[in-house]
Amino acid sequence: MSRPTPPSYKTRNWPAYNEALKQRGSLTIWFDPDMVWVPPPTGKQGRQPQYSDAAIQTCLTMKVLFGMALRQTTGFVESLLRLVGLDWT
Repeated sequence: MSRPTPPSYKTRNWPAYNEALKQRGSLTIWFDPDMVWVPPPTGKQGRQPQYSDAAIQTCLTMKVLFGMALRQTTGFVESLLRLVGLDWT
């Protein structure tokens, strides 16, 4: 018994195909402007937290997602925040 021949596809609309390939590399990251980046004071003794849990989780997600070192992640997130126009430290 012979194997069926696989179908062959020919691209007929090259501009749309090229645009679809470019869109695969598109990266969109949303930052909620209402997110609390700096936490409120805890009222306890000792050093107060500098970043909220949501900010830390965001940075660690970017770190794992892109496989970067922590300092690279810090610079990456800072540049994203500057691009978005959010004035978070």
